[in-house]
Amino acid sequence: MEIVWLGQGECQDCVLVGGKGANLCHLAAAYRAPPAFCLTASAFGRWRLQAADGAAPFPRDLYAPLAAAYQRLGELCGVVQPRVAVRSSALGEDGHVASFAGQHATYLNVRGVEAVVDAVLACWRSVQSPHAIAYRRRQGLRAETEMAVLVQQLIPADASVVVFSANPVTGNRAVCVINANWGLGESIVGGSVTPDTYVVRKADLAVQQRQIADKSCMTVPAANGVQEIQVPRWLRRQPALNEDQIVEMARLVIMLEAGMGWPVDVECVYRHGELYLLQCRPITTGMKPRRTT
Repeated sequence: MEIVWLGQGECQDCVLVGGKGANLCHLAAAYRAPPAFCLTASAFGRWRLQAADGAAPFPRDLYAPLAAAYQRLGELCGVVQPRVAVRSSALGEDGHVASFAGQHATYLNVRGVEAVVDAVLACWRSVQSPHAIAYRRRQGLRAETEMAVLVQQLIPADASVVVFSANPVTGNRAVCVINANWGLGESIVGGSVTPDTYVVRKADLAVQQRQIADKSCMTVPAANGVQEIQVPRWLRRQPALNEDQIVEMARLVIMLEAGMGWPVDVECVYRHGELYLLQCRPITTGMKPRRTT
């Protein structure tokens, strides 16, 4: 099975779609997530058989199924050529031991079948990059791994949010930590901006700390891909989330933590006031024994 859809039972199998795809599929039935399909580890395996040097082309017999899936995604999105995010989902990624954050390729605002094919190939090749291999070795994992790829509708975010259901630095599980900025989330996860930060007490959803940053830049869709632009001066010191959204974020990660059974690291976006869940993975750094105060 080379292609599975978000929401299908097979998409919950991390052996097929990796941790990123499996976690998102598990949650898609209960939460709003952009429609997506996944090229499984089986598709990667077929490419790797002919890609000893990482230069093999996209498997010819997979082109038509990928094109058909992309066309169907367009129908779900209501456009002929949807703009998508193409994200690596390596087997073992977004697990309890290692998150693999930033180790493998992600491409945003990809449009057209040929561009999607190129992005999938780049994701597959990223599994062989020196820094990804070194990362796996540092984590005590095999140098070789398999790679699934998630192709998901791109939501042109008004604001993006990264939320932790525990403090990832201190390990305090009595609070959740919310980071937010204008535009797409790459400015937060890539560290190019200091985001707004909120620390919310889980017991009563009270905001214990609030830091509204001078958010100088944001990531937005461009003609091909994305670009980083300056935030208008009048908007830089404005909070990226309103009070209701802060509470919504806190409630979301509390529910996700309860449902998944472990402290979660969640990526979301807001578009026209609607919340979309993009990713959910375990917190793998900074966790200490449970604290209740």
